[in-house]
Amino acid sequence: MPIFNFIFSTMKTLDSNSIFKNLKNDAPASIVVFLVAVPLCLGIALASGAPLFSGIIAGVIGGIVVGALSGSQLGVSGPAAGLAVIVLTAIQDLGAFDIFLLAVVIGGVFQFILGVLRAGIIGYYFPSSVIKGMLSGIGIIIILKQIPHAFGYDKDYEGSLAFAQPDGHNTFSELYYMLEAISPGAVIITLVSLLILILWEQPFMKKIKAFNLIQGPLVVVLLGIALGQIFMSTSVALNSTQIVSIPVANDFAGFLNLFSLPDFSQWNNPQVYIVAITIAVVASLETLLCLEATDKLDPYKRVTPANQELKAQGIGNVISGLIGGLPITQVIVRSSTNIQSGGRTKMSAILHGVILVVCAVAIPSFLNMIPLASLAAILFLVGYKLAKPALFKQMYKMGWSYFIPFTVTILAIVFTDLLMGIGIGMAVAIFYILLNNYNKPFLFERDEKSAANGVYRIKLAEDVTFLNKANIQRALNAVPNNKKVIIDGSQSINIDKDVIEIVEEFEINAKLKNIEVEIIERQMKGLKAKPINDFVKTIIDTEELIPEPSLN
Repeated sequence: MPIFNFIFSTMKTLDSNSIFKNLKNDAPASIVVFLVAVPLCLGIALASGAPLFSGIIAGVIGGIVVGALSGSQLGVSGPAAGLAVIVLTAIQDLGAFDIFLLAVVIGGVFQFILGVLRAGIIGYYFPSSVIKGMLSGIGIIIILKQIPHAFGYDKDYEGSLAFAQPDGHNTFSELYYMLEAISPGAVIITLVSLLILILWEQPFMKKIKAFNLIQGPLVVVLLGIALGQIFMSTSVALNSTQIVSIPVANDFAGFLNLFSLPDFSQWNNPQVYIVAITIAVVASLETLLCLEATDKLDPYKRVTPANQELKAQGIGNVISGLIGGLPITQVIVRSSTNIQSGGRTKMSAILHGVILVVCAVAIPSFLNMIPLASLAAILFLVGYKLAKPALFKQMYKMGWSYFIPFTVTILAIVFTDLLMGIGIGMAVAIFYILLNNYNKPFLFERDEKSAANGVYRIKLAEDVTFLNKANIQRALNAVPNNKKVIIDGSQSINIDKDVIEIVEEFEINAKLKNIEVEIIERQMKGLKAKPINDFVKTIIDTEELIPEPSLN
């Protein structure tokens, strides 16, 4: 079967030497990713209306299975906030969580097929201005969404990225309601945590070997647990909503009960296939977007094979659905945390999955002592690094055609959600591409060698589309009577039918004006012989050669 062939061939290509030789970087990074992943997995499961442990299952499969099969060296996969609404609606529509799991399995098969069909190429069509806007937008959202958790107000679930929230509030109104429920204990933990993280980033700290071995976020979490225990007997004690809450099993049988199996009896239910296709398409799109963004953040600028990623995600979703997990995608928050924590290879993603399953089995009670305020401080730093002011300055210097799509993408993501924001950003980027193509003039000049005879030359570029039809028409209309015009299509590969029609009509009309028309055709593919399609390059001397048309 293609799936098993892919697994075996991928595992054979794993170079154990290259993976393990970076363990000193990957192991500390995996711990930080694990700490960030735990509340995100639980929060997304809660928002999805699914059992909490289903988020942990998806995180484990995303780390170990997808991490091993993926071609991405730094991407981290797991349950995604972008799918939470889809999952919640699907569970309600299908009537049971186990029926939904069947849709996840089938969706994984569809996703693998998309990889086989090489649909991953879609990811390469997103402009860099939109991808960078996505990263900055996510960074700003992380900061805005974590501020309430930092102050001890935890009504919105961890991992939320959408502007509108399930409780009827939104990202900004939540900041107002937060002021009515500030928890002194959470604020103290947040401030201390931020001071430690900022200190850990200072150059003099990086020169001390001991501090390079121990990650600042790990120190922050351990200190947060200690402060939480100290506060328990005081008036600033944290409540149950302000700490991690992972399901705890009393024995092995109870642990097994945390897993679920799909209801295969629903294989002939059409609604299951509709949900499966929805999951496959949305999860694939979100994965490709995050994949492109992760590659841009990679300090080594490695390029991930997109089709391999879709196949890996598909297999991950099949396995996740079979044992009771949520749908999986590559996720930018965990991926960027991995990069910023010093991860070098895919071993950091795999290890984070191993740590997640070990801790969920062995020490869930210890994990349930981690304050969300400590994790908020860690994510503040992640968000800041994604949305640094220097990036805004860089994009501004590149010009409006880059800066505006970048800014619009950020605003759209902040005020809607990830996929909608990307869609709006893409629309603006495409508008600027079309505008640039429309305004880009074609070469229209007086032939220097034949200046005395009044010869004009219009030189078409490689690609000519209807976008410049009006400019070409205007240039032809500006040729005076009793002159000669040379329409040079020798360099043109594609010429739109509309443009060919204009030239043919001009030839007929030129006879009435005593204008001599000469057409230089492309070898074997003449202007008239091959109607074609796409874009026109033009450089036009509007002041000297193209007078405004007279109404007379």
